[in-house]
Amino acid sequence: MKLNNVNAEIFVPDNKPVEEALPRTTHLGIAAHQDDLEIMAYDGILKCFGSEKNWFLGVTVTNGAGSPRNGLYAHYTDEDMQKVRRMEQKKAAMVGEYGAMVFLDYASSAVKDPKNQNVLADLKTLFAFAKPSVVYTHNPADKHDTHVAVALKTIHALRELPEEIKPKQVYGCEVWRDFDWMTDSDKVALDVSAHENLAASLLGVYDSQICGGKRYDIATIGRRRANATYYASHGVDTSTYLIYAMDLTPLIRGPKLNIKAYIQEYIDRFSREVAEKIEKLGY
Repeated sequence: MKLNNVNAEIFVPDNKPVEEALPRTTHLGIAAHQDDLEIMAYDGILKCFGSEKNWFLGVTVTNGAGSPRNGLYAHYTDEDMQKVRRMEQKKAAMVGEYGAMVFLDYASSAVKDPKNQNVLADLKTLFAFAKPSVVYTHNPADKHDTHVAVALKTIHALRELPEEIKPKQVYGCEVWRDFDWMTDSDKVALDVSAHENLAASLLGVYDSQICGGKRYDIATIGRRRANATYYASHGVDTSTYLIYAMDLTPLIRGPKLNIKAYIQEYIDRFSREVAEKIEKLGY
């Protein structure tokens, strides 16, 4: 398997050959940055943790050079931060028992460039080699440009695969915008209540981000807990932690739907629900 970027790397925690490690993949997460996987694709990590039949493959598309830094890392160069963030991601892969971790190592500008075909080609190569059943990526309604670019390239790469090797399910996940705004019927609620200690450990690995002034560890666990509590207004909690996702599967199967229109439909359904509730109450 050949990737386009000379700085790309495939890390296999249990030291299996790449030719064995990647084809065992069942759940695949494609994220923009180091630490995004542990925030948005924890459902896949959890389903594979300690399993003999399920294996998680993580992919980070960018090199992480532009991350904020403070404290211990205040004087680190972009090159230093790339090394630190790659090492932190490898630590997470070890803790989470990932089947493999792929670093595509592109600059954010390359990912956001619609004319750049290398990222798309690398994703297609990985999909064809790993043949995952479930894919987690960013959602097209995220407010981070690079996250949206990764989601769009992921969708386009999956569309170009033969039907017989396309995943059964594709989820667009929460990071820089949660899905509290979606109607309940549109939310895919992923129960991630098990192994609370694992969730904390994976998020806590990213010291460069936490020390840099962003408490992603606390915020992520808090969001999952809030999702579980506020999911249903007239019932007791049935789970401790929930991750919401958007179903992107229709975008990769059958007729090629317009991505912008597909996301707009979610927004329109929410808008109608709010308007109808106000009208129902006589106003």
